Amino acid sequence: MVFSRQELELLTIPQLRILLLRYGLKPTGSAALKPGFITTLMVFPEMALQQFENGTGLIRPTFDQLQIMGEILDQMGTPTPEQSALLRVSFEGRRMDIPRRYDQERFLDLYKAKNHLSEVINLLGMM
Repeated sequence: MVFSRQELELLTIPQLRILLLRYGLKPTGSAALKPGFITTLMVFPEMALQQFENGTGLIRPTFDQLQIMGEILDQMGTPTPEQSALLRVSFEGRRMDIPRRYDQERFLDLYKAKNHLSEVINLLGMM
């Protein structure tokens, strides 16, 4: 339980309204009565997980979709020794002269994207 009824009962309607605004929720029933705020704050976590399990809103990718992401990652390849050296000096803050600096930045961004994609696949694979 994220919020207990006891802790919510101690709050005023303006304090409850602030909580609802913080989480982007609307009170159940009348916005002039405490029970509408309390009900919403007590049930939204369970509702959110139930929606997730039912495939509503944010849904997890299928195994096939994870495989496609893995194939993309594989096709991106691995840096050559020279490219690895360029990455190291780039991470040290050294930049090439313009116009090659733009290519260096694009290369660095691609490397970061590949690492993020790898992290995403690992995180999604844990599901």
